[in-house]
Amino acid sequence: MGGWSDRTRTRIGARRPWMLAGALLLPVPFAAMFAAPAALAPAASALWTGVAFLLCAATYALFQVPYVSMPAEMTDDYHERTTVVSYRIVALTLGILAAGAAAPLLVERAGGGRRGYLVMGVAIALFQMAGMLGAFAGTRRAPTARRPGGAGSLPAALSAARRNRWFLSLWLCFVVQALATAATLAAIPYFGKYILGRADATTPLFCGIVAPAVVVMPLWTLLARRAGKKRVYVIASLLYAAASLGLVAGAALPFPAVMSLVVLAGAGYSGMQVFPLAMLPDTIAADDARTGLQRGGLLTGLWTAGETAAFELGPSLVGALLAFAGFVSSADGAAPQPPGARAGILLAFGALPGLTMVVSLLFLRGYDLDEKKLAALVAQAPSARAA
Repeated sequence: MGGWSDRTRTRIGARRPWMLAGALLLPVPFAAMFAAPAALAPAASALWTGVAFLLCAATYALFQVPYVSMPAEMTDDYHERTTVVSYRIVALTLGILAAGAAAPLLVERAGGGRRGYLVMGVAIALFQMAGMLGAFAGTRRAPTARRPGGAGSLPAALSAARRNRWFLSLWLCFVVQALATAATLAAIPYFGKYILGRADATTPLFCGIVAPAVVVMPLWTLLARRAGKKRVYVIASLLYAAASLGLVAGAALPFPAVMSLVVLAGAGYSGMQVFPLAMLPDTIAADDARTGLQRGGLLTGLWTAGETAAFELGPSLVGALLAFAGFVSSADGAAPQPPGARAGILLAFGALPGLTMVVSLLFLRGYDLDEKKLAALVAQAPSARAA
């Protein structure tokens, strides 16, 4: 998808035609995930849902990859890219909170069961379409790629990444962090029910992780201007790691103390969202300066593939860890859990994400692409010398 958008030439730009296609196509398979006919056998229902999810992910890539590529082309200003991405993260947070709050209410109001989930699926699909069409309309005057991109394929993307040490370092750090945060989000219901003893804790815990972005994003942006993107990114990551490790003691803490740690983790999480995406355009600009080719879509496609794989693997690791720890499944979730299973939940929700976050920063040690170095690379670019 990234290679296609790099080479696309239309009167509405290189990225936007694919964004429009994603906006129009994604809602159909998304709603279809919740529309398996009642007459299907369980195995056939699983196949229906799996195929719908696969189509949903594919059509999402039509929108997501060009969308994430655009900040590198919207502005050449090193700090303005952080501002652009911070607005995106705040909007994303509001969308997640709105959809997350509305989904269970829609299911309930529609009578629950298959009909309730189908109504919810259609409503959220329309909500997605409205947001994506809004992004398409809002970028009608955005600058577009100035030079044709190279070949678009997985080998080409991996080759470009290997030759761009800043991108490779940042990408590996981001993918490992995505794995850790995916594990955290997947373990939230288990932590709330079996560690805190509160089945109603899932929503406040989820909001505590996601919502702080709305409040702290201006602070992260201000700190990045003064201390640099990488340094503040490391601070945000360590804040998330410390809060996650503190939650290992969640069973012994009062609920307000648990929520305080979760909100601290959420504040770190918001920085972990904005800074990789603010640094990604810098690595793309460095690649542009070095090669003379606009390959932002190609690199963003690899970035998105790594993120998607991490978000798929994170919940699977949590499930495998809980199974290994002896978690007892039950239809109503009321089965008592052995000490090993409770330890597995604490490991999945707190210790594993915290330690993984620290490990991720090892990949970032070689990243030294600051404002001055990027400006020097751009000044030495073939296009700049020709001008």
